[in-house]
Amino acid sequence: MSRFITATDRYIFRLVLVPMIGIFLLAASLLLLEKMLRLFEFVSIEGGPMGVVFEMLLNLIPEYAGLAIPLGLMLGVLFAFRKLAISSELDVMRAVGLSYTRLLRVPYLITLVLVAVNFAIVGFIQPQARFAYEEMEFELRSGALGASIKVGEFNTLEDRMALRIEASEDDGRRLMGIFARVADEEGQVLSISAREGRFLANREDRNTIILRLEDGVIVHDVVEGTPRVLSFSQHDLPIDLPAIEQFRERGEDEREYILPELLEIGWSPQSTAEERAGSQAAFNYRMVEVVMMFMLPLLAVALAIPPKRSTSALGIFLSIVIVVAYHKINQYGSEVADIGRIDPFLALWGPFAVLFSIIAWMYYQVAFVPGGQAIGFLESFYAKLSRRLKKLVGREKLRGLVPEEDPHQQQEEELMRQEGATGAA
Repeated sequence: MSRFITATDRYIFRLVLVPMIGIFLLAASLLLLEKMLRLFEFVSIEGGPMGVVFEMLLNLIPEYAGLAIPLGLMLGVLFAFRKLAISSELDVMRAVGLSYTRLLRVPYLITLVLVAVNFAIVGFIQPQARFAYEEMEFELRSGALGASIKVGEFNTLEDRMALRIEASEDDGRRLMGIFARVADEEGQVLSISAREGRFLANREDRNTIILRLEDGVIVHDVVEGTPRVLSFSQHDLPIDLPAIEQFRERGEDEREYILPELLEIGWSPQSTAEERAGSQAAFNYRMVEVVMMFMLPLLAVALAIPPKRSTSALGIFLSIVIVVAYHKINQYGSEVADIGRIDPFLALWGPFAVLFSIIAWMYYQVAFVPGGQAIGFLESFYAKLSRRLKKLVGREKLRGLVPEEDPHQQQEEELMRQEGATGAA
């Protein structure tokens, strides 16, 4: 084992591991933070408990990990080889006979582990997490998670009761400034106002809750007759709970199926053409996302090595653009194949074949062509553009330091020179 893993391999392992973990955590955190703001707004509008936001975010982690893991792997390898190239350590390793393929031994061992992890996430964990997220969102909209009465607004319950609450205290357990209007089938209306109240559970009937009111007035309006007014110190008002609709079964969306289920549905003669197209598109999308990770170390090496006597970071920018753009292309191809406009295999493995060829050519230029650069023409254009921008910035700074000449001052100086010449004559 010591012959297989040398000190150089352990050194490269440390160089890859630290930025890889950092990039993974950073990418996942940014994606979760952006979604968390929307979830807090959504939950506050629906009136649900804020703790459900973190449960929904937990179900989103597998979704974002499918992109964060490949991105972290590629940038980890890229930063490691970029550091070796800039510090000239890579030239020393190459001089002692270590090829790029040999130096990629440890990055590919890491890649195998991450491919297995991503395969489990994309194939089995992500579909179930997606369904759990959709179920929690549905329950939040339907009120099954304990959505509260909105304060300061009229809330309609069962189309026969209007309830308004001015304020709430003690985490919603104590309600202040209550107004309720209840109508029955015979046309009788109760208008109730109370100083405060609280909700209580009804042990006899779980389909209703009790709103216990204190210090209020009841106005009883009848269809034909004089309204009656009643003051009370305490009054219990039963409220019927709305019926909660059951959430759908898993599988309405093909993305909620795990890989064995997709294989069974996508290639089963009993499935409809629409079901086969959707299942095959989802299956090929997940597989192509996982298989593409084997090419990321080669892409990272091809983009990590800048030209000699240069510290250009163009390769870092291009690597992020390539990974994100390829991910979006796969999503578009999956959606188009899902509706049957194109064959799922062609829609997803076609872009893979194109990018595979490009990456293989780029790696060949760096690893086997003496002095070869995968993006040499882009580096030259980027260097020229940088020099011109620096010159423009330098000129602007120089103009700001040197004041412009005043034409009136030039005329006065010319007149003074003429007068001096006349006096000398």
